[in-house]
Amino acid sequence: MNGVNVPALVVFVLFFALVTVMGFLASRWRRADDAQHLDEWGLGGRSFGTWITWFLLGGDLYTAYTFVAVPAAVYATGAAGFFAVPYTIIAYPLVFLFLPRLWSVSRVHGYVTPADFVRGRYGSRPLSLVVALTGILATMPYIALQLVGIQAVLDVLGVGGGENANWFVKDLPLFIAFGVLAAYTYSSGLRAPALIAFVKDTLIYIVIIVAVIYIPMRLGGYGHIFDAVGEKFSAPKAAGSLTVPENKQWTYATLALGSAMALFMYPHSVTGVLASKSRNTVRRNMAIMPAYSLMLGLLALLGFMAIAAGVGKGDKKFNTQLSVPQLFENMFPDWFTGVAFAAIGIGALVPAAIMSIAAANLFTRNVYKEYLKPTATPADETRVAKLASLLVKVGALAFVLTMDKQAAINLQLLGGLWILQTFVSIVGGLFTRWFHHWALFAGWAAGMVYGTWQAYGLASPATKHFGGNATEIPGIGELGYIGLTAFVLNLAVSVVLTVVLRALKAPEQPDETRPGDYSAETGDEELKNAPEPVAAH
Repeated sequence: MNGVNVPALVVFVLFFALVTVMGFLASRWRRADDAQHLDEWGLGGRSFGTWITWFLLGGDLYTAYTFVAVPAAVYATGAAGFFAVPYTIIAYPLVFLFLPRLWSVSRVHGYVTPADFVRGRYGSRPLSLVVALTGILATMPYIALQLVGIQAVLDVLGVGGGENANWFVKDLPLFIAFGVLAAYTYSSGLRAPALIAFVKDTLIYIVIIVAVIYIPMRLGGYGHIFDAVGEKFSAPKAAGSLTVPENKQWTYATLALGSAMALFMYPHSVTGVLASKSRNTVRRNMAIMPAYSLMLGLLALLGFMAIAAGVGKGDKKFNTQLSVPQLFENMFPDWFTGVAFAAIGIGALVPAAIMSIAAANLFTRNVYKEYLKPTATPADETRVAKLASLLVKVGALAFVLTMDKQAAINLQLLGGLWILQTFVSIVGGLFTRWFHHWALFAGWAAGMVYGTWQAYGLASPATKHFGGNATEIPGIGELGYIGLTAFVLNLAVSVVLTVVLRALKAPEQPDETRPGDYSAETGDEELKNAPEPVAAH
């Protein structure tokens, strides 16, 4: 990483300029009759078809951090790093069961966020508020990690002035990337990342296909790659292994299952789904999204290629997050290194934009309008959401600049634990009104407190707290994912307290949804002849 890779930097800048122009032009793409409406700015007018939604969700879920962190985990730990592949395979059949129902009821009632649905289903402002705040809390470190992904690319490109430069010069490229992202997100809303996602996903597919063919050719084939990997992980005191050790198999399985359940609880995932124009669009996307899982498996192999290429070998202080960027710079011609880095950089911009929009939607609908200004007009909502999206990105940037990168990674893992605690309220509510809203609130609190407490007590060589995501499962004695254990506690508390509260005939709030809302294909026309809602069913 000596000096600036000028050809790669030029290509990177050209692609960055291209998507910047696209981001601003997106405001004219599918121009709305009333742009000052949160449906238009925050959900793209709910008008995206199958392919746009596919690219949008792909750009949303498979981020720059995925591009950097999954191979880095494989590079550092071997087989354990592949957990991301089975969890995405599990996720799509799972969400196929409930996302079409969420889309339908949201379209009928104009819900913009999952917390909107919780408010309508249970009539509970406190429960809706904690779902919204959990979503914002879990999203913030996720946005920060996208900026970490950009930083990893900039470090390998050699821009920013080096370690001895003053902080402003060193981080100037990141400031520029942040400013561009903030400007076109403010201007174009969800249409910007939806349009840019076409470029991002195309670049990623090209880079990965080229990488899994070209790099092994340069390294002597896959046989040599796996020999090198076997040699590394069979060495004494090796940090990883080529198979998941017996004492970590429960961790691997529970982490995959818990991550699959959490994936579409994130607000940005729901935002991509609600932007779809029809229920069938959602169903088709859940059927074809596993194509990205194939890509993810190939992407993970880059970690093994980095080992075979000798990336970081002998450097005890080597940052494993740089393993893939450094592999690309070592193996690819300079101009194609620029293409690969552009894929990672743009892969950060798209999800960061969607995440900031999703967090802004939550704040606007479930905090600002619910508590601060109930009389807010659609134009007021849009204005506040735009400002909130800027503040969210500023917070993420400050996080990256002031905190250790390991802290960002730890908090993102904690975010997965937190967002999983909204699963019972959201997914449970899509199928039944049996749960009592105060029981769900108590279950959420129990899961959040237990999970955070357990995670706080875990240390690692890099940090004293939040240094892992697995601890002993009570009653089983095996190490397992804390988030899933907290979810089971959450569910148990919700069930037991619901039984108790129903036995005590505790009052409930009205349910504004109807059974037919959950299978509706379009929107308002279903309301015309629908019966009045009931308190529970």
